[in-house]
Parts: sequence; C-alpha cells; structure tokens
Amino acid sequence: MPDEGAVHVIDDDQAVRESLAFLLVAAGIEARTYETPKGFLEELEGIASGCIITDIRMPQMSGLDLLQRIRQTRADLPVIVITGHGDVPLAVEAMKAGAMDFLEKPFDDEALLAAVRAALRRKGSEDGREAERRELAQRITSLSGRERQVLEGLVAGHPNKIIAFDLGISPRTVEIYRANLMTKMQAASLSDLVRMALIAGLLPGR
Repeated sequence: MPDEGAVHVIDDDQAVRESLAFLLVAAGIEARTYETPKGFLEELEGIASGCIITDIRMPQMSGLDLLQRIRQTRADLPVIVITGHGDVPLAVEAMKAGAMDFLEKPFDDEALLAAVRAALRRKGSEDGREAERRELAQRITSLSGRERQVLEGLVAGHPNKIIAFDLGISPRTVEIYRANLMTKMQAASLSDLVRMALIAGLLPGR
C-alpha cells in the first residue's frame, strides 16, 4: 500500500485509535494505528511521508519522549499531539520540541481534520508557514500590554486564578482579557490560542 499521505495514529486507548481511524478513513485519508510508541518506532524507518497523531500521556513512553525520538531521525514528519484536560503545559513543551499542532480532548472532528490536512500539506510549504507566522505576529502586536501578559500566562499553562494573582487583578478581569484575546487572535479554543502564540514565536525555543 502506498504510504503517501498516511496518518499514523499512536494511542494506548483502543477506542481512541479506532475512533480516529474511522474519522480519517471516512474523510478519505489513509490511517494506520499503533498501540505503543515502540510499535511505531519499529516501523518509522519504512515511513516515507505523511503525519503523526500521538497522545501525550502513554504508559511506556510519553508523547513528548516519542516526539524527541522522531525528531532525531525524521524531522520532516509533522506531529500533532493530543492532550487531556490540564495538559496544556505538556503540549507547550511538545510544540517547543517541534510538534506542529496540539488538540485538547474532547476535540471537534472538523478541527482535527483541519489540523491533519494542514500537516499533510506542510511538506514543501514553508513559505505558507512563514506567512502564517507573520500574520499571527501582527495579531499579537494588536494586543494591549495587559492582554499580552494574560496570553503569556495562558501559554505557560496557568489557570485564571494564578494569572490573576500574578498580575494583581481579579479572576473575573482575567476572564474578560481572555475573551478579548480570543477575539483579537481569532482563536476558536484555548489550545488554538496557545498554538497561535507558539507559532508566532511568543516563547523562547520556538
């Protein structure tokens, strides 16, 4: 079977693997599933192209460790990380380590398909990626100083209460700034907002 455009799904949860594979195949995208990172790594050498979807938390090897292993030999394979609630700091680390995108569970089917299609188009499209960086950087420059501080707190994975304490404002005020951020950045979700900030280079190492 040709490997062009295949999506490699790595998750220790069988229900998640089967659900993702069904969604991808129904959308006309070839999907291959792996129960463990080790099983995927054994096949990595023979993978010519495509992209990877991996859970961030798995028993034998974390998605972050897997990403680092992949980057050592196959930096050209885009990786999308799936995170559970509260795992945004881990997802941030994954993106700093080279992941293309991350999605927080429960994610919208269309959002996942859009991320996959973007990943499959990524090869040979660095010009488009740079244009996206410039566009997102411009959106960040439109933020007020306080809005940017709140954004930095969110990207660091801090909850509203911690951001409020650090900035000396109320959690309700943080919620207002957060809503303004979502509008100005044109973000559909917190994970989308963090992804945008990282792509724009808001954090060191990105």
